[in-house]
Amino acid sequence: MQLTLITVVNVLILSSMYILVALGFALLFSIMGILNFAHGAIYMVSGYICYQLAVEWGLNQWVSLLLSVIIIGAFGVFLEKYCFRPFFGNLKRTIIVCIAIIIILETTVNVTVGTLVRSLPAFVPGILMAGMISVSAEKLVTFIIGGSLLATMIWFIKNTKIGQQIQAVSQNMEGAALQGISAHRISALACALACGLAAVAGCLMGAIFNLSPFMGGHMLLKALELVILGGIGSIGGIFFAGVLIGTLDATLPLFIGGAASEAIGLGVIIIFLLFRPQGFFGREAG
Repeated sequence: MQLTLITVVNVLILSSMYILVALGFALLFSIMGILNFAHGAIYMVSGYICYQLAVEWGLNQWVSLLLSVIIIGAFGVFLEKYCFRPFFGNLKRTIIVCIAIIIILETTVNVTVGTLVRSLPAFVPGILMAGMISVSAEKLVTFIIGGSLLATMIWFIKNTKIGQQIQAVSQNMEGAALQGISAHRISALACALACGLAAVAGCLMGAIFNLSPFMGGHMLLKALELVILGGIGSIGGIFFAGVLIGTLDATLPLFIGGAASEAIGLGVIIIFLLFRPQGFFGREAG
C-alpha cells in the first residue's frame, strides 16, 4: 500500500511538471512556430537562480521562487524581442539561435557555479502521516502547485480576453492582426508565460531532485515527447501525453533499473506513433 501511494504521488508530480514545461514549449510553437530547444536550459537556469537567492543570499524560499519566475519571465520577453522576432519564419536561423542560447546558459552556470551537483532545500519539509501510510509533504505540495497552475492556465486561455487573443494568433496570425490584435505583444506574453512555467517546474524539481548544468536536456526531451505524442499543434493532447509519460517514468523504474526503463518508455511512445502518427490529437508529426 505504501509503495502504491508513493508511486501514485510520483506519477502526479512527474506528469504535472512535464506538462508545465511542455505547455510553454507548445505555446511558443503554436503562436510563433518556434521549436525553442533552449527551453530545457531555461528550466535549468531557473533552478540555479532560486538556489542562489535562497541558499547563497538567504532569502525566503518562496520569495526566491517568485523572484526566479519573474526574472525568467522577463528573460522570456527579451528572448522574444531580440532572439526570436528578428528570425520569425526562418527555422534554420531560429534553431541556431536556440543552440547559442543553450551554450551561453550552460557555460554561464558552469563558470559561475561549477559542475558540482546541488540541491534546493525542501519548500515544505516533513512527512505527512495517515495511519501506516506516509508521504513527503514536499511532493504533495509540488503536485498541488503544478495542478493549480495547469488549471489556471486552462481557464486563462479559454475564458479571458487575452487568452482568446492567444488562440486567435495561434490559429491565424494575419487574420488576428486584421482584427487589431498585436501579434508581437501576444508573442512576448506567450514567451514570458512559457519561460515562467518552466521556471516554476525548475525550482520545484530542484528541491525534489538535484540541480546540474545539464539537467535541462532531459526535460527538453520530455517536452518534445509530450508535444509529439499529444499531437503537433494540440495543447489539449499534452495533458493526456503528460499523464502517460509520467506514469511510465514513475512505474518502469520499479521493475527495470537504469537507462533501460527510459529506453523502454521511449520505445512505447514510438510504437504508439507508428499506429497513430498524429498523436492523441492534432495532425501527423511528419
